[in-house]
Amino acid sequence: MKTEMLIEFLVVLACTFGLTVLFSHFVIPVLKSKKMGQKILEIGPRWHKSKEGTPTMGGICFIAAILLTVGGALLIGQKEIKSVLAVLALAFGNGLIGLVDDRAKLMKKQNEGLLAWQKYLLQLIVGGLYLFLLHVLNLSDTTLSLPFTDISLELGIGYYVVALILITGMVNSVNLTDGIDGLASTVSLVVGGFFALAAFAAEMRALSLLSAALIGGVIGFLVYNFHPARVFMGDTGSLFLGGFLTGCAFALGEPLIILLCGLVFVIEAASVILQVSVFKLSGRKKRLFKMAPIHHHFEQCGWNEYKIVAVFGMASLLCCALAWLGI
Repeated sequence: MKTEMLIEFLVVLACTFGLTVLFSHFVIPVLKSKKMGQKILEIGPRWHKSKEGTPTMGGICFIAAILLTVGGALLIGQKEIKSVLAVLALAFGNGLIGLVDDRAKLMKKQNEGLLAWQKYLLQLIVGGLYLFLLHVLNLSDTTLSLPFTDISLELGIGYYVVALILITGMVNSVNLTDGIDGLASTVSLVVGGFFALAAFAAEMRALSLLSAALIGGVIGFLVYNFHPARVFMGDTGSLFLGGFLTGCAFALGEPLIILLCGLVFVIEAASVILQVSVFKLSGRKKRLFKMAPIHHHFEQCGWNEYKIVAVFGMASLLCCALAWLGI
């Protein structure tokens, strides 16, 4: 079983990597010709202004590669099709929200697309439909396992409230992490590696297939997204990744584990919440960080993008090691 899983894993990873690189090679010039370049916020780091005009929405390249490769694997003979399709549905739904947001930004010619409430409402709808799909396909119940313990809490209807908050929270956390070249891709790569190890340990073929596609896709995208980036994934890509990684946690049967293996994403989101809270409570006079999300704080402290990506990647490895102890 594990030999078959390993072969499938390597083939899917290689195919997704190759397709992502190939698609990116042809799509980036098209994005440039259509003037689909990133707009930089005036309140953002001033040195990021040089990145303005870099093609965005590049996430469509690894999304297409993942869908094609996983689809092909399912046609060839993947048995756990329901679990795979559920994760893809959550990821794709959030990717569509990101696509709409990116298109709105390009049409407005600024770095603000959908209003915050509009984006979150759409995320709630996608998350709700995903949870309904899990229920219909008998892929989940209303119990929630607690990491580091053998305790499972029966939450009843409350499970769906907690799950919905978890899904939308993690999706937005990944989105906030996508602020410098290669950061979201690198952290997603590490977390994807964690799910791959978990899949092989539990002999979960569906999760192995998904993690292989994710790893291949983000490595392929890093070829063009590593500093200095030739393309950005946009909200299209980051929201897709957020949905994909969170869906993998549900597929593992340990939804809360995403808070540990994806702790870097959580910290990024928490830094924004804390920054805004301190700023408002102090009467708009004080800030906790030089800039939020926290990766911009380190930029302001003089760290270059290579160092931030390397340190955050290593931190993700430690978080995944911690998560491994918790499953």
